[in-house]
Amino acid sequence: MDLLVLKDVVERSAFGVCSYVGDKFGINSAKIRLYFIYTSFVTMGSPIIIYLILAFWLNIKKYIRRSYALGS
Repeated sequence: MDLLVLKDVVERSAFGVCSYVGDKFGINSAKIRLYFIYTSFVTMGSPIIIYLILAFWLNIKKYIRRSYALGS
């Protein structure tokens, strides 16, 4: 059980893009990470740009929700 909690903390602190996509589509985040790595090698790294855009979007989304919760 402690290993699962540690894994979740590490995934969330590393932008959490793969775990977010996995939660949305009901797919294991480890499989999404593998697909991401494989496509990065095949396409010479272009999914890294998509990953960074998604990470930026998730952080903005989190910031907006936090500001609405505080009443600002």
